[in-house]
Amino acid sequence: MKFAGSVVVATLVLGWSISAQQPANGPVFSPSGELLRPQNYREWVFLTSGLGMTYGPAAEGQSRQSPFFDNVFVNRSSYEAFVKDGRWPDKTMFILEGRRSLDNVSINNGGRTQGDRAFIEAAVKDVQRFKETGGWAYFSFDSPNGLVNSVKPLPMTAPCYACHANNTAVENTFVQFYPELFEIARQKGTVKATYDPNKKP
Repeated sequence: MKFAGSVVVATLVLGWSISAQQPANGPVFSPSGELLRPQNYREWVFLTSGLGMTYGPAAEGQSRQSPFFDNVFVNRSSYEAFVKDGRWPDKTMFILEGRRSLDNVSINNGGRTQGDRAFIEAAVKDVQRFKETGGWAYFSFDSPNGLVNSVKPLPMTAPCYACHANNTAVENTFVQFYPELFEIARQKGTVKATYDPNKKP
């Protein structure tokens, strides 16, 4: 029986280890409650790219001379659910990837192109896990030594919580910046009644 118990424990540990390495269609948490950084998020659905956007924590330290590109991805199953009914299902996960913008790269002599990755942030909908913050939580995988593989949610005092609650078009998400999905939300009637396209934070 002792051996059988050891096999069960070993299987659970091995299973978690494998799940931490395998592609995930949505958020995966460690036993201690940290969100694991998905390695394959670029295989998720690409929603939009912005240049020099100044809302949220990612804008800190950004200059008009060298603005960041931000690329937004969402797990595929949540995207498919949104297309059907204009709502984000539980276990939705967004990745915000920031990249430095470059000019005069290769044959380009006008405009800017994307360069090295500068930061990765995430938003997760988990109604049970994040009851205190309305079912959503926000994460930053940045550290002084580069990207980390797992993180706790940002504290409730982080400005992103209020910004998302007060300025988003659908639930706590900036669907107003995703033209195709915004049209779906408009047709499905899921745009928040409080959403004001002219409002500035």
